[in-house]
Amino acid sequence: MREKEKYYETDRAGILFLAGITVAGLSTVGIALGILKDPIALLPCIPVAVLAFFMFFFQQRERRRLCRDLERVSRIMVAAAENTGDLPEIEYKQGQMGLVYTDLQKLSTVLQCTRSAALQDRIYLKNTISDISHQLKTPLASMKLFIELLAGQEVTEEKRQQLLTEAGNQVERMEWLILALLKQARIEAGAVTFEKKDCDVKQILDTAIAAVNYLTEPRGQRVKTEISAKEGPVVWFKGDGPWLTEVLVNLLKNASDYSDENAEILVRAEENDLFIRVSVTDYGKGIPQEAMAHIFDRFYRVDKSVNPNSVGIGLSLAKTIVEGMNGQITVRSVEGEYTCFRVTFFK
Repeated sequence: MREKEKYYETDRAGILFLAGITVAGLSTVGIALGILKDPIALLPCIPVAVLAFFMFFFQQRERRRLCRDLERVSRIMVAAAENTGDLPEIEYKQGQMGLVYTDLQKLSTVLQCTRSAALQDRIYLKNTISDISHQLKTPLASMKLFIELLAGQEVTEEKRQQLLTEAGNQVERMEWLILALLKQARIEAGAVTFEKKDCDVKQILDTAIAAVNYLTEPRGQRVKTEISAKEGPVVWFKGDGPWLTEVLVNLLKNASDYSDENAEILVRAEENDLFIRVSVTDYGKGIPQEAMAHIFDRFYRVDKSVNPNSVGIGLSLAKTIVEGMNGQITVRSVEGEYTCFRVTFFK
């Protein structure tokens, strides 16, 4: 539409200019004839000649201005394409050039945002690879040492079993790290489609609790559940049950690691008109205030002496899953008293 309007505008200007030149030529002839026959005939021709002159003058000035604008647009486009730094400030104008400047400003903004996003992706990838390399370096070094010791002739049977157990722990650690990173990468890349089904929250809680029995039972820890439904005894969650189970398993593992033996862990599900919320509360070490801002960072661990086989990715994965399902995960903690993770899905 803009191209058509620009074409018609240029066409009208050309027609007027040609008409002016024609009238000016005829006026000149009229003047010549008027000098020979009647001097009064000069008077009507003079204004027409002056009008044609000014039309020609203003059209030439407009063309020069248009050429300057196009040269400036060209410089801005080259700067945007070559990424030579901050783009020149684009002034706002009216008319067709105003539309060109506006579209150019949009293009420049998109290019800058794209470059910024690409730079952030490169930094993120670099940091992720560095973190993964660091996390795999320790268990691989340990396994190499275990193999060298097992290859020795002076290893007792008891020591051999101990080394095999430790090697198995390191293998499990690497397996968990790789699987968790793959899950997180798939979610962040948009390769996971979360289902929207009606799920019984109590069944989800029971499944998650059963999945961490291997941690809680040897430590004598008790997992207590509370259900507060809006109507009836069941809290219905419309979403992806298996992925929510994954979140709760990670939260329960964290609660078990940071709780004392024979301690109680409370899992509570509640529903009201606004949201459905599931919380996991432990009454163990708590989280220092300075660590609260990093608790969901990948590979971050509050206390590295707690569960040496942990890689510090469980909470980061839980956050990625919850946000992928359009939910919200938050944490409240008082050091030495309790830690409560709350997963909320708004209706």
